[in-house]
Amino acid sequence: MSVTLNRRALAMLRAIAAGRAELTRSCEPDLRVDGLPCCDQTTAHDLVREGLVRPVSALGGAVGQWTAAELTPDGQLALGA
Repeated sequence: MSVTLNRRALAMLRAIAAGRAELTRSCEPDLRVDGLPCCDQTTAHDLVREGLVRPVSALGGAVGQWTAAELTPDGQLALGA
């Protein structure tokens, strides 16, 4: 894992694990938590690129559409779950 998991990144992972986050379906997905845009989209992009976070696959959807976010198995490990 090349992304540094600082406090903000860990908070994002915890919000995603709690089911409070959504991602846009795109190559550089944006993140929102509790319906509000995340203040650090660069870190959100890094978490997706590192394979720690993904959109919930069962929901499908068009590019640009918001969908629930989930941790990958690597994201769960990074969070210590």
